Amino acid sequence: MRHTLPIAPQFYVTAPQPCPYLDGRMERKLFTALQGENATKLNDSLSKQGFRRSQNVLYRPSCAECSACMSARINVSAFVPSRSQRRVMARARHLDRRATAPWATEEQYDLFRTYLDSRHATGGMADMDMFEFAAMVEETPIRTRLIEYTDGRELRAVCLTDVLDDGLSMVYSFFDPEQEKLSLGTYIILDHIRIAHELGLPYVYLGYWVPGSRKMGYKAKFKGLEVFRDGVWSPVTRPEDYDTSVHPLSSDPIAEQVAKIALPDGRN
Repeated sequence: MRHTLPIAPQFYVTAPQPCPYLDGRMERKLFTALQGENATKLNDSLSKQGFRRSQNVLYRPSCAECSACMSARINVSAFVPSRSQRRVMARARHLDRRATAPWATEEQYDLFRTYLDSRHATGGMADMDMFEFAAMVEETPIRTRLIEYTDGRELRAVCLTDVLDDGLSMVYSFFDPEQEKLSLGTYIILDHIRIAHELGLPYVYLGYWVPGSRKMGYKAKFKGLEVFRDGVWSPVTRPEDYDTSVHPLSSDPIAEQVAKIALPDGRN
């Protein structure tokens, strides 16, 4: 009888490129392919270790002289909405939520383009066409949903969401920038906290929090925020205590980082 041994995922590192969050910094990512019959287990395991998914790739920051970017999640049981967040939920209570399979539509793409042109006209996605948008939405080997928010027949917001074994991971969201009074970016997060609570899932994964970055500052406004730092998740009680200091010893060498990654079959 022939036995096939499981092949451990291979990890790679990207070439340095300008950081999109902090001026004058260079970013580098550690990544691996997300594929095969163990894709779900690998995604669940690595998400708990600070990785994020982009189509069929899992990645996390691995910058040579900076460790400002930290994976962030909300502990649903510790979350208490602020007064302003309660107002956001009240203003947007007329929106209808619909969860669908990850299938891209022209209506979604039109909203996506409007959002990018208004909020991220010079960002890395600025030139994304319909085919690339469809790939972002549809190329997923795990349990993924599109959460749509509508006002009557009008599509107002969309979030591409992965369902993990311990929470919801908000892969990418976009919304109608003209509906500024609804604070749709905040509302999408608040509603995902509500969905996670309904499903009995303990966490909502938000992506990365970067102290000192105006683009990412909103995440620190949610009570129950936790960040993955030095190999453990810890609650953020005072956001001002986190800095963006640069030090040549702030990050472990790549080989040491890979050696510390716990794989779902118990191997490192």
